[in-house]
Amino acid sequence: MAPPIGGERSTVQNPLIRYAEDAGWTYLSEDDALRLRRGETGLVLHDVCVNQLQRLNPGVVDLQRAEDLIRRLAVVPPTIEGNLQAWEFLKGLRTVFVESEKRERNVRLLDVEQPDRNTFHVTDEFTFTNGVRSVRADVVFLVNGIPVLFGETKAATHQQAITEGLDQVRRYHRECPELMALLQLFALTHVVRFYYGATWSLSFKSLFNWHEEQTGDFETLVKGFVAPERILRVLTEFILFPRKDGELSKVVLRPHQMRAVERVIERANDPGKRRGLIWHTQGSGKTYTMVTVARMLIEDPELENPTVLMLIDRNELESQLSGNLEATGFGHIEVARSRQHLRDLLRTDRRGLVVSMIHKFDGIEADINTRKNIFVLVDEAHRTTGGDLGNYLMAALPNATYVGFTGTPIDRTAHGQGTFKVFGVDDANGYLDKYSIRESIQDGTTVPLHYALAPNELLIDREVLDREFLSLREAEGVSDIEDLNHILDRAVTLKNMLKNRERVERVGEYVARHFRETIEPMAYKAFLVGVDREACALYKQELDRHLPPEYSEVVFSSGFNDGPELAQYHLQEGREEQIRKAFRRPGDLPKILIVTEKLLTGFDAPILYCMYLDKPMRDHVLLQAIARVNRPYEDEDGRRKSAGFVLDFVGIFEKLEKALAFDSEDVKEVIDDLDVLRQQFERLMTDGRSTYLGLAEGREDDKQAERILEYFRDRAVRDEFSKLYKELEDLYEILSPDAFLRPFMPDYETLSRIYYVMRSNYDPGTDVDRSLLRKTVELVRRLTESGEIHPPSVVYEGDAEALEKIAAAHESDTVKVFNLIKAIHQMVDREGSKNPFLIPIGERAEEIAKRFEERLQTTQQTLDELLGLVEERRVAEEQRASLGLAPSPFAVYRELDHDGVASAEQIARQTSVAFDEHPHWRTSPEQEAEVRKALYKALLEDSEVLRDGVPHAVELGERLMTLLRAAEV
Repeated sequence: MAPPIGGERSTVQNPLIRYAEDAGWTYLSEDDALRLRRGETGLVLHDVCVNQLQRLNPGVVDLQRAEDLIRRLAVVPPTIEGNLQAWEFLKGLRTVFVESEKRERNVRLLDVEQPDRNTFHVTDEFTFTNGVRSVRADVVFLVNGIPVLFGETKAATHQQAITEGLDQVRRYHRECPELMALLQLFALTHVVRFYYGATWSLSFKSLFNWHEEQTGDFETLVKGFVAPERILRVLTEFILFPRKDGELSKVVLRPHQMRAVERVIERANDPGKRRGLIWHTQGSGKTYTMVTVARMLIEDPELENPTVLMLIDRNELESQLSGNLEATGFGHIEVARSRQHLRDLLRTDRRGLVVSMIHKFDGIEADINTRKNIFVLVDEAHRTTGGDLGNYLMAALPNATYVGFTGTPIDRTAHGQGTFKVFGVDDANGYLDKYSIRESIQDGTTVPLHYALAPNELLIDREVLDREFLSLREAEGVSDIEDLNHILDRAVTLKNMLKNRERVERVGEYVARHFRETIEPMAYKAFLVGVDREACALYKQELDRHLPPEYSEVVFSSGFNDGPELAQYHLQEGREEQIRKAFRRPGDLPKILIVTEKLLTGFDAPILYCMYLDKPMRDHVLLQAIARVNRPYEDEDGRRKSAGFVLDFVGIFEKLEKALAFDSEDVKEVIDDLDVLRQQFERLMTDGRSTYLGLAEGREDDKQAERILEYFRDRAVRDEFSKLYKELEDLYEILSPDAFLRPFMPDYETLSRIYYVMRSNYDPGTDVDRSLLRKTVELVRRLTESGEIHPPSVVYEGDAEALEKIAAAHESDTVKVFNLIKAIHQMVDREGSKNPFLIPIGERAEEIAKRFEERLQTTQQTLDELLGLVEERRVAEEQRASLGLAPSPFAVYRELDHDGVASAEQIARQTSVAFDEHPHWRTSPEQEAEVRKALYKALLEDSEVLRDGVPHAVELGERLMTLLRAAEV
């Protein structure tokens, strides 16, 4: 029979391996890999690894040291800390003691400079067990015998493939962390796209869509990513292990970051070019790109021990950057403490990394250091090198290479042209690398932005806004918030309007109500941006009238001459840091930060969803501020933030063309008014009404459920409805409780009922509530309490009697089928680890359900087979009671009896002694070996088992051991 079109193995897994072979990997069969690993508990291709360790480390690693290094790798902690240790081995940072030299020597596990000296193997169906749990990875890539990358392949026709694949990766981490401690990367693919991520970094936002500049077909994607030189580069250069607040995390660079890093390194080695601009949109990981560039420049032997100078323009960013550098294990960093200290560092030819603020170059003498291997990385280049400071910088270091990093597009002002002229002279487009807002949204690096104007009565006078701010020539291209504040200080009428006491009261009341009704139910947080510090104080007082005082905090810079109305909000040393950390944490207070300048740049809090904007902004400052809400976020239940939101109380977004003086269309096309979302919701509801509402007609619940379940038998039909419903749900989450929704609510509730019935029945292991967004969860809960949604049958007791009650219930056969499938699933999920004999029953139930879904058998046939499993469970309980066997030997008996082995009881009783004598066999390799020996002895001595040959007995033994390992420790 031909393999199914779009099937996982034939359409995805086999081609992936074939393309990997074309790219330079050697295929190992499952059996060959297992032999080289020395069994399913082995992590590395032992002989390959031993040979390569000696080959890459002549005179340092002999056979004994190679064996010892493999043992050290095998016992790294099964945690992210252990994963860091494994990465340090791959990076060549770990050592062995060489007695003849009386010193520690670094050990190379990889040869990055000469890739041909490494061995590259790829294998499939890689089964690993830790003695308690087993996992089977679809494809595993091994360099020098060490597993570094694994891939999960899914059927090309399955729309939810990537989500399910990520869930599988998470399960591997839970159940077999020993394997994950070595593996550094994983890939998920279903042909349509190829995603990758770092092990131990398992949120959806950390899963990246692989593509190079020209996204190609599946073959191109695979070969581009798994090319041996690329994998070596990713492993050693593009993985970071930052520590934040004492907690270790892991990062792998995104495609655009890798591309930018490689282009900067190439530019650094080009003696004919000394400038470059990296234009990557806000929120796209600029800091990690800069950190990686700095490290690679310093480590590049061609650059002869260079100086790398990282320049920023604010104290806050200096401390943040220093923290990021130290967090990623950068080593010693020299931070210029003053102008004189900077002069001393440059004059004395300091090598390595130096961090400084741009203003410390003010007045510096020319030609203070004329070396060519000085590399200046300039953060926020659109403003950092403006005016005299840029002239001082470039005169002081005339032969340095300058690379600017900016997050905002080219603008029409002289300042913008000057910035791109300074850094872009060596490139035809004005930049060395570009990553636009649109690209970042398509990749999921950032989320889209939506906005709404506040009610007209709360907006300030449009003519005053235009006259005192938007039409001012000096305001065009404003790139620094301090410059913005100076402009607003002169806009006296405008500021008075914004801080009018009556208006502040009405805006504060509106914000409090909007937050309670719209933002808080989503479990997100918000910024309220006031025009100045006085406005922040006024808004804090007003919010406290409508919300608990602990809901909000004011964060602004304190002034020495501040009166009591401002001084009361000064934060003691350390308190601001506490507030920042608490704001980032879900569930912790505060929920709203009231700001005017601080935190509008450089502060990343992914849980921040809403910005209440009551401060006139434009150009770079506006983009930087609203980018605070565009960071992806995923909560502990896997719910993802679909967008960021700005509620405009000024009227800036009403004149966005004027407020953003950019030629680029990127910005205007990705910031949508809520009216666009309302139109999308209405269009989707029209589609949903015409296709699906008829399924919920009628009042007979069992007939209605039967109609829904029959309609969604085909996976493709389920996927199509799920896609439509999830789009609707995203929009509902953003729009609710908008009055616009009222006419649609009855039909949206009906579609929610249909989705709930479909999902809970066709995905019996899924907690449907956890898969829904929070506002829809509340809606479903209300419908459930009112009886409009009948929750799926729940089996609290997994015994035969409970299953028989479902079978005897007065419901249609279709509903019985699904209730039995769910009940058996719950039973196995709850009891299978303690009673392994239930696991095969669950597996057969899944096979029956699959045949039913694929219409390979009728409802009656399916029901009969499920009732057969119910009866099997009942009989098994009686057998166990009569035989008096413990769970493990009884599972042996059941499997053998199911295979028709007449001596099943005798073999089970023989093995029972071994289980009793070795109670810790699941955690002790020695005891497991004794249990395995007793089981094989019993099987190989039984004439009936041997009737089908020794290989059959061995296969049977392995199957039994795999089943028994699933039992609870």
